[in-house]
Amino acid sequence: MLLRVIIATHDASLRKQLRKLLAGPDIVLEAIRGKRLLWERAAMKDADVILASESVVPDPVASSLELVKNLPESAVVAVITESQDPLHHARLLGIGFDMVLHAGLPEKELINALESVLHKRQEAASEFLSDRQTMPLAQPQFSDFASESPAMQEFMRVVHRIVNSDTSLLIGGETGVGKERLARAIHAEGPRSDGPFVPVNCGALAESLLESELFGHEQGSFTGATRARRGCFELAHGGTIFLDEIGEMPTHLQVKLLRVLQDHEILRVGGEKSLEVDVRVIAASNRNLHDEVQSGGFRRDLYYRLSVISLEVPPLRQRREDIPKLAQNYVDYFRARIGHDIAAIEPEAISALCQYPWPGNVRELMNVIERAILLCNGPRISINDLPANIAEETGLTRLSAGIFGGRDITIPPELLTKPLKQFRAEIIRNLEIAYIKALLTRTAGRVGKTAELAGIEPRSLYEKMKKYELQKEDFRGSDPEDRIVQ
Repeated sequence: MLLRVIIATHDASLRKQLRKLLAGPDIVLEAIRGKRLLWERAAMKDADVILASESVVPDPVASSLELVKNLPESAVVAVITESQDPLHHARLLGIGFDMVLHAGLPEKELINALESVLHKRQEAASEFLSDRQTMPLAQPQFSDFASESPAMQEFMRVVHRIVNSDTSLLIGGETGVGKERLARAIHAEGPRSDGPFVPVNCGALAESLLESELFGHEQGSFTGATRARRGCFELAHGGTIFLDEIGEMPTHLQVKLLRVLQDHEILRVGGEKSLEVDVRVIAASNRNLHDEVQSGGFRRDLYYRLSVISLEVPPLRQRREDIPKLAQNYVDYFRARIGHDIAAIEPEAISALCQYPWPGNVRELMNVIERAILLCNGPRISINDLPANIAEETGLTRLSAGIFGGRDITIPPELLTKPLKQFRAEIIRNLEIAYIKALLTRTAGRVGKTAELAGIEPRSLYEKMKKYELQKEDFRGSDPEDRIVQ
């Protein structure tokens, strides 16, 4: 991120010297001028480092330091003193200054001291960024996306080709497919991996707050802006900013974002001077932004600027081959985290997971596995440990699992409350859904072949699929050569 250095001194020659020594591409310098209240004005800035002459820090000095140290960023404060007395220097350090510099230091020693101050702040800035981010399960990497699915394998081939690019990237896909995790992996595997990764959910913030969150604001720029604040673009300097749900961004902010992409500069709310930033922008949306452009909901020029490289993450239902491995990976993770000794998932449960349509995608699968581990009493997750809606959607209720497995039939208590006629109708309906889904899975969604295997007319099959809200597209993730029953 950009380091903001505030210089507060009455000595014009010292101020000029410090500006010269500290000038650099990753440093924003601001000198507080005037004769009065230099310290108070410096404290109101969102500074990483404050270089202040001892004479500008008002008494009591300890209370003045608290004004800065109690702020979230807690700037590193170096005091510049005319005194060469080691005891005086020790007293200043004891009060709370991070470093004491003698005003008469030779330039080489002063440079070394200033580099030490900046390095100390960079370490603190890394901790600050970590505190404000919600980290995923583990540091994402491309091996997390290893897949048996042809669709996902082709997708990852494209990802590998663009990872070292520094251009903007647009990631599309349904909610829960792992867009942020993919963005983190691209950042971690790319040339900016040593820089920060700063995520922003554009749909979770009120319009009035989003602009300040992205670009920062100056003191007094709006009601409640009692001090300046840096935005996420500044925090992401040298790294990557991830703009999730970019389709939710208001039109006037789309204009400002376009300027950032074109000019690599930002302007804080209420600011007058632009700041140059070096940031890679990765945006994501679960909306079809092309359709949003056609309807006027998203700027055409911004869309084309973001979608120089565009990726569409396949939904989980189109890569069912990956579900067993993904589920086992989450079992291994949550088993250690929760402390339940769960070894694996029973075949019946895996079959149910593979047939379920997963409207919530990978995120829903993670939640289901975590819940199952919490509820499971044995060494393996069974179908009884899965949510009821998964059994209902797939037709693999505990009753049907018993029939197909040749085991004793256990009727769920909720079905015992129904009259026999209604009980029979529900079981038949579930079994019919399971049968049609199983055939569609085997034929990769080919309705004609499915109807042939079922011994019914294609028109009758279409009617049943419409009745049960089944879409042939949902079954095209499987390979017909492996699935069709001869």
